[in-house]
Amino acid sequence: MVAENYKEVEERVKKACERSGRRREEVTLIAVSKTKPVSLIREAYEAGAREFGENKVQELCEKWEVLPDSFCWHMIGHLQRNKVKYVVGKAKLIHSVDSLRLAEEISKEANKKQITADILVEVNVAGEESKFGVCPDEVEDLVRKAALLPNLHICGLMTIAPFVEDAEENRPIFQELRKLAVDIKLKNIDNVHMDVLSMGMTGDYEVAIEEGATMIRVGTGIFGERNYAL
Repeated sequence: MVAENYKEVEERVKKACERSGRRREEVTLIAVSKTKPVSLIREAYEAGAREFGENKVQELCEKWEVLPDSFCWHMIGHLQRNKVKYVVGKAKLIHSVDSLRLAEEISKEANKKQITADILVEVNVAGEESKFGVCPDEVEDLVRKAALLPNLHICGLMTIAPFVEDAEENRPIFQELRKLAVDIKLKNIDNVHMDVLSMGMTGDYEVAIEEGATMIRVGTGIFGERNYAL
């Protein structure tokens, strides 16, 4: 089932790229494997997935321990400062940086490990109270301050769009994130690259691709419904 689902998602990604005049290589498909067992993650890998996203630090660490280095891990869930030390060095990219204090903690930990941590700033474009992320008008300030921290590299922006029945409703959300990234890029801030736009999930990733997403996070579309009892 996972292989078939992955193939279907891959096909839809290709078509969305074609519609928007983009190359398939411009979009990274992240298989969101939260709550999923290692056996299913291996199935996704065999189907072609290489990048995997986790919401919880403990799950990411456990899977990182048992799966080979050819599996790349993304931290896409809310990250508490006291858990940063477990993620830095394991996650290829931390998508969910929503405060300067969190950025400082990541910088400190990366400095200890003598590596550079790649991060995205999470933006709450829709202004949903239930979601983390900075307001759009606070993004540049956070980016400028975080860019001064050692052992940290700001690669772009991330957002979690609202859950909607019609993906078209989220098009303005994706457009706004892209505009924010373009505006910041034009300011040529040292240590800031706005090359990554992490946006779009199972219900709306095609629209996100059409609006410039470079990373999409697809869980249910690949693995099926999540099992919250785990």
